[in-house]
Amino acid sequence: MSARALVAAAALAMASAVSAADPKAGESKAAVCFACHGAGGNSTNPVVPSIAGQPAQFISTSLYTFREGNRKDPQMSPIAANLSNTEMNDLAAYFSTLKPVASTHRASADNAQAGPGLAEKFKCTQCHGRRMLGQQHIPRLAGQQFEYLRAQLRGFKAGTRIDLDAKMSESAQGLSDKDIEILVDYVAGLGVQ
Repeated sequence: MSARALVAAAALAMASAVSAADPKAGESKAAVCFACHGAGGNSTNPVVPSIAGQPAQFISTSLYTFREGNRKDPQMSPIAANLSNTEMNDLAAYFSTLKPVASTHRASADNAQAGPGLAEKFKCTQCHGRRMLGQQHIPRLAGQQFEYLRAQLRGFKAGTRIDLDAKMSESAQGLSDKDIEILVDYVAGLGVQ
């Protein structure tokens, strides 16, 4: 079975476990996360994502992919390596309850106008939703860090960033560098409420 298939199967199995998770237990383990992801899970570092208010299943699945080595990051991989499934689910439950802060990023007028059309054309809205708020194992993109979003889209296009069902990789193939800049500027400036 491929790594992608294993991760997808694990994500499905974790979905029910996330709903039974304990946010209070997650809160007691979350202090280490704040060092990079910011107070309350709201990052101020342009290359680190905000995780406050992300769908719990997305957070848990992300932690799993780091732990299993399917996704690699010098900071996240060692942290996730020692987490149990229960700890991942508890952390996910906790961070999903936190309120994301409004983005300080403001898209250019041209990109704010062109962004919705590109989001439709490249099927971003089919999974992330019209307002890019995410669902289940699909992350909220609205108001996310600009540099982080750009790096992820470039990674999907280059095939260096994995996704569960290859939909992101497929969608990103048609993006030009200019499309990526427009989409990232637009999405980073969206409201989270």
